[in-house]
Amino acid sequence: MMELRVLVLMLVVAFLYPTCVESRVRNYKFSVVRKNTTALCASKPIIVVNGKFPGPTLYAREDDIVIVRVVNHVKDNVTIHWHGVRQLRTGWSDGPAYITQCPIQTGQSYIYNFTLTGQRGTLLWHAHINWQRATVHGAIVILPKRGVPYPFPKPDKEEIIIFGEWWKSDVEAVINQAMKLGQPPNVSDAHTINGLPGPAPNCSSQGYTLQVETGKTYLLRIVNAAVNEELFFKIAGHQLTIVEVDASYTKPFKTDTIFIGPGQTTNALLTADQKIGNYLIAISPFMDTIVAIDNQTAMGTLRYNGMLAVSSTTLTAMPPQNATPITTKFMDSLRSLNSKEYPANVPQTVDHSLMFAIGVAVNPCATCVNGSRVMADINNVSFVMPTTAILQAHYYNISGVYTDDFPANPPNPYNYTGTPPTSIQTNNGTKVYRLAYNSTVQLVLQGTSIIAPESHPTHLHGFNFYVVGKGLGNYDPKNDPKNFNLVDPVERNTISVPTAGWTAIRFRADNPGVWFMHCHLEVHTTWGLKMAFLVENGKGPNQSILPPPNDLPKC
Repeated sequence: MMELRVLVLMLVVAFLYPTCVESRVRNYKFSVVRKNTTALCASKPIIVVNGKFPGPTLYAREDDIVIVRVVNHVKDNVTIHWHGVRQLRTGWSDGPAYITQCPIQTGQSYIYNFTLTGQRGTLLWHAHINWQRATVHGAIVILPKRGVPYPFPKPDKEEIIIFGEWWKSDVEAVINQAMKLGQPPNVSDAHTINGLPGPAPNCSSQGYTLQVETGKTYLLRIVNAAVNEELFFKIAGHQLTIVEVDASYTKPFKTDTIFIGPGQTTNALLTADQKIGNYLIAISPFMDTIVAIDNQTAMGTLRYNGMLAVSSTTLTAMPPQNATPITTKFMDSLRSLNSKEYPANVPQTVDHSLMFAIGVAVNPCATCVNGSRVMADINNVSFVMPTTAILQAHYYNISGVYTDDFPANPPNPYNYTGTPPTSIQTNNGTKVYRLAYNSTVQLVLQGTSIIAPESHPTHLHGFNFYVVGKGLGNYDPKNDPKNFNLVDPVERNTISVPTAGWTAIRFRADNPGVWFMHCHLEVHTTWGLKMAFLVENGKGPNQSILPPPNDLPKC
């Protein structure tokens, strides 16, 4: 019998602890509040859930129905996105503002209702409007169905580890000032592990501590909720066995360094098999080009039972920020489990062969400091957010909100990773690309070198996809497909496109609705590196988007 878990997420200025009733109905009462915090030795008000940074973890099982009530009692508009949840036919619950819903305004509420169909593992939830996800985020743990074991040795204990970024200034003020000036925003002041940076410049902050017992194995559910940075993760003296990414099981492999982009999740087994002591836990940023980053290392401690906090700590060297070989080795090691129970259903034929050139550009701006503004685009289109949600416009046939002429290929091909074209100005528009229900898609995400090449962690809503190929330089449509992995490629919802390189993904458009795709570096999303797929209904109600709920927010 299906278990029903009711999760009530309330945005109110009050502190409430979640209550849990062990029955068919699991009740959670969450609050997102504006509170003062001193996470980095400086007090400032931030928006958080249940008074916590990071927010509470949502627990459910595969195929559970999840109902989340969001009540907004803060002055900002709010939405919540359930990152990586497939939202089959329930696009109204996906969460990106002005794509699938209008935001929840102050004093109003909205109920998210979705089923975790065929998914198990670790995902995350976060705000999906402006830069609120800097502090409004948390983990989603989807347990297997009762009686179904993990396809790896059962751990003795599970730990959730969430990475984030911290600004001493108000994060919305940071991006608003940057947009006004037409320049990149200030980088964050620190990274955090479960909300704690550890010792940082001018701040002797406490760091995260992971307490372990000799001989026991721990499943680390690792979430990168950072706003703008891909990260390295290490634990001194210990190997990690990767068993899942983005809520999809993988063939296990060992590593001492995890590479994880914003929006990605990784499950890893850690065995406490070293001599009793304290061991450094650390995260540091990756960037293999000239783009500015917060080059601070967040630190915590793995502490064996019986050790004192004042005892010495075994250290580890973090990779250089431009350690491309480490990121390449990690990504190349990821393979789908592709077992009888968990097959890799890679589309073998392609109905839509697309190529999206992604990167940054410069547009005129009469009010900006230098008369220009940094922008970002896909196929030379900088996405303009509408004032009515696209899904609502699609469902009710409201004209003038969007057009369905998003280009399938770059309109003016050039040497994408070489000398930039003479004109680096983009077009602005609210465009979607239309897909027939159940059609198959191959999408090549081509990085570009305009202004500066960099890695782009790209997230597709509403779908998992298979990463069938990647490479450096310009994609070669004749020769590169010969090396595609169509047997056991890793299955993800967010993938890093290599700096000055390309990544090819495949998916089946079996989920009707409007589905956002964007760079998960929030600065690039703000600049316009985003678009949406419109997947048409199939035959009959079971292949059609469900009707909108009665409490759908209005713009």
